[in-house]
Amino acid sequence: MLALIDDVHFWKWQRNIRIAAESSDIFFGYFQRGQAIFTRRISVKFVATKQIAKGEVIFEEKPLVCSQFLWNEFYRYAACEYCLSPLEIAEENVRRLSGDSNISLPFPEMNVVDQSQHVPCRNCKVVYCSQNCFESAWSEYHQLLCLDSARLDPEHPLNKLCDFWKNIHFPPETCSILLFAKLVAKLRLSSNKAEILERIAEFCHSTVELDSSLIHKLMGEQFQEQIEVLRQMCHDAFYCEEAAAWFTPDGFRSILALIGRNGQGVGTSSLSAWLKNCEQLNIPQIERKRFDKMVDRIYEKCDEESGSFLNCEGSALYMLQSLCNHSCDPNADITFPYHNHVLVLRATKAIFPGEEICVSYLNECDRDRSRHSRSKALSENYLFHCGCSKCEAQKNDPDVTSEDDDDEEEDSNYEDDEDENEVMK
Repeated sequence: MLALIDDVHFWKWQRNIRIAAESSDIFFGYFQRGQAIFTRRISVKFVATKQIAKGEVIFEEKPLVCSQFLWNEFYRYAACEYCLSPLEIAEENVRRLSGDSNISLPFPEMNVVDQSQHVPCRNCKVVYCSQNCFESAWSEYHQLLCLDSARLDPEHPLNKLCDFWKNIHFPPETCSILLFAKLVAKLRLSSNKAEILERIAEFCHSTVELDSSLIHKLMGEQFQEQIEVLRQMCHDAFYCEEAAAWFTPDGFRSILALIGRNGQGVGTSSLSAWLKNCEQLNIPQIERKRFDKMVDRIYEKCDEESGSFLNCEGSALYMLQSLCNHSCDPNADITFPYHNHVLVLRATKAIFPGEEICVSYLNECDRDRSRHSRSKALSENYLFHCGCSKCEAQKNDPDVTSEDDDDEEEDSNYEDDEDENEVMK
């Protein structure tokens, strides 16, 4: 039996959906006197209450906290510290990514970055894309995490923590320890601490056994023994009494697992935003062809110099998005159309009343692989076995991965070549 969750934090965001709960191995809970209390075993699903057309926005959401990946920042991917909006104009962006300082881009009016609006923190000089972002960051967490003149001091506890995290969490990155720091700072500065704790408790929690598996995926096997060192460094850098439960050994593992389980990747790019705007230009066909060739050459250069790392990247905690279930045949897609941390969930096909709204945790290429390959990727990276309609329809398919299929095809091609050679002899 499905039960409707009547919660003000959910209802104030959704219009086209209801949120239903059913029994599962996922825990929801709350904090009482600094201790995590788990009250019921439920999972949630989004169910459409009216027909939603293909392309329609289902909801938009700002994150509870957001942070750029530390290695991404280290390699000079310039982004707003608060919303991850890119700080470079497209031409600066492509020159850095390609290593070619002579590249000039046409149509500068198509840039989405307005550098005249950028605001640095007067103390630590960290840059924000606007006065509004700076004021939001300052009021929510930055006044506690601002390093002032110690920003470049390697011995400052927060800098030591970030360096330690980088040494145990190499690219491609999936999380940032600064999400935890910002959660703690946000709690300390909030005038309604109970509300912050309640919102954090609304994220999906997991069992102790699953916590260990999530941390294993987050940090890697070789760094498991470092978790106690990491906990102590977090304690030294930003401990507070209001969040004392998070700094205990068990509480720390739980909060790390919560971040690992619910963190959503965020990527922004001034180059791709500029290109998207340029695609709307009404220019002669011959000029469009020259433009397309120029763009192809630019991306080839960027690929040679920077590989696949083209975006400002980070992760964030979204309350509604974290409740979206996976399907290998999703009917909704997560997008970031505003070139910042605002998440937009958009329907990719018509959704009818009573139908669950699902996204895919796999990219489009992986979704086209065999059922066994998809199941393997989901169990290894997200620690669950998929039972969506697509997987159920393919459950009798051979238990081989797409790699096995590729190997068999290569072997078959090799045998065909051998036979052809024999005939030629």
